[in-house]
Amino acid sequence: MIRVLVADDEPLIRAGIRMILTSADDIDVVAEAADGREAVELARRHRVDVALLDIQMPAMDGLAALAELGRAVPDVRVLILTTFGERENVLRALREGGAGFLLKDSAPGELIAAVRAAAAGNAYLSPAATRHVADSLAAAPAEAEARGRAARERVASLSEREREVLALLGEGLSNADTGRRLHMSEATVKTYVSRILAKLDCDNRVQAALLARDAGLGE
Repeated sequence: MIRVLVADDEPLIRAGIRMILTSADDIDVVAEAADGREAVELARRHRVDVALLDIQMPAMDGLAALAELGRAVPDVRVLILTTFGERENVLRALREGGAGFLLKDSAPGELIAAVRAAAAGNAYLSPAATRHVADSLAAAPAEAEARGRAARERVASLSEREREVLALLGEGLSNADTGRRLHMSEATVKTYVSRILAKLDCDNRVQAALLARDAGLGE
């Protein structure tokens, strides 16, 4: 069973998320928190596999909780639930190593898929979230141009095959889908992804996916 913590300051939202997740036979919501501080404590106490955190919470917000979880319970995979209202929030979450992003209007099946992906050690960035993040980060043309140059310099060290894999990460594809697209085994894709993350100094697939988009891969 995948042990999940849900953190949101609105009880009805927590109840809805619990209902969706527990409809899956391999997911168990073992704890609920109303703020980030409580989320960190409960994650430590219940040894959860995945923490689903809202950004806007009292006492300690989801981004601060993400950073604290990275220090206190580093094995917990964190999914951020957000509307992406502020570009700075997205950048901070990426820096802190969030395992994925979900919009609050995501479909129930997407929520379950995200939790399963995170528990399996994969980052999850839905196509809708990918586009939303890209739009948020593209707000300033000059900044986007500079970011694109830096991204292209970083990916220049990759082999042609590694760039192909990275481009599909940028599209939000899973290892299995990437393997089918490139006629590779899933195990081989995992090896490529690990190598890409190391070469690019990315903490997770989400950071690599955004770097791919900045570099213009797949366009």
